[in-house]
Amino acid sequence: MTPRFSLAFLLVFLTRIAVASPAQRIVDLTASDGTNLKATYFAAAKTGPGVLLLHQCNRQRKVWDDLAEQLAAAGIHVLTLDYRGFGESGGDRFEKLSPEAAQAQVKKRPGDIDIAFEYLIAQPGVTRDRIGAGGASCGVHNSVQAALRHPEVKSLVLLSGSTDLSGRQFLRRSVKLPVLLSVADDDEFTASILEIEWLYSLAASPEKRPAHYTTGGHGADMFPVHPDLPKKILDWYVATLLKTPGKAPGPKESPTIPEEVKILDTIDQPGGAAKVSQLLEQSRQHTPQAALFSEAAVNVMGYDHLQAGDIKGGLEILKLNVAAYPNSANAYDSLSDAFLADGQKDLAKQNAKRALDLLASDTSDPEQRRNAIRESAEQKLKQLGNTPQ
Repeated sequence: MTPRFSLAFLLVFLTRIAVASPAQRIVDLTASDGTNLKATYFAAAKTGPGVLLLHQCNRQRKVWDDLAEQLAAAGIHVLTLDYRGFGESGGDRFEKLSPEAAQAQVKKRPGDIDIAFEYLIAQPGVTRDRIGAGGASCGVHNSVQAALRHPEVKSLVLLSGSTDLSGRQFLRRSVKLPVLLSVADDDEFTASILEIEWLYSLAASPEKRPAHYTTGGHGADMFPVHPDLPKKILDWYVATLLKTPGKAPGPKESPTIPEEVKILDTIDQPGGAAKVSQLLEQSRQHTPQAALFSEAAVNVMGYDHLQAGDIKGGLEILKLNVAAYPNSANAYDSLSDAFLADGQKDLAKQNAKRALDLLASDTSDPEQRRNAIRESAEQKLKQLGNTPQ
């Protein structure tokens, strides 16, 4: 027997379909050099804010699909983007590039993201002065930088990642930019845990919230393990962009900030390396092998300062790293780079040679890493007119 439906039931059914399945379309964008960039646009049914979601660099844009659909159903327009070299976007596959080619491709990424951003705010119904940005892993840096370049960004979601010196300085002064940050303790990239805790501690906005899990993995991989996280992100954007712009949902939390995070933040500030050097000396009077901070984190920080043009600051930070890790070939090779950037060629030679000497007895680093350090040090010595024996 054929079931019979009333007109009222049919209208309710169709309305639910419309709400549950927001319009979405595949978008072709063209980068400044002609590269095709693939994106997906999830249109809300009415006028409202927009959100740009940027994926981690071991995934592609489709990791955001379920969240994007929920946001669109809630009245927020969403654009997800495949970076060049990822997913369906054009460009050489990122994972197959040499380090030099990968770096060149990364330098094009801000321009590509800006093209996506302009597309989003130009769409009918998008309230262009209320935009959110969200990213996982490398998408954290890309989201923070997008907010730095575009004052229309009024809310951030950052999962399992870090940003550079300019991004950190931006977050330190952005008192009106709500930020939701999340990470899991079993993240395959262990540095992400410390990095997210650091970003939480330095963010100036009083409207910041942590979502820290014991398990869940890296970035958007946390979603299937913790279905409450996409819901938190949905509620975050609905509150900070739609219902109560600039104000975050839920009670404010005050998580304990690890001492190492406080030390990293001190090192990152002008004159901070000297202060922590004194702390290190004091600690080693009681514990000779005391290490107050992660060698890898401070190494990256030193290069951040060098790349930002703070040569003296980067040099002092990398000197501190050598003081803390005097048996690390990588620490000496990095310090050699800093001396070279500062024009102190003799000291650059000395530290490159020291890096090579330490490699002879290095059993802690994997072979690939030792080879990279050796190549770096030997190239500098060749450049400085002192070919290693």
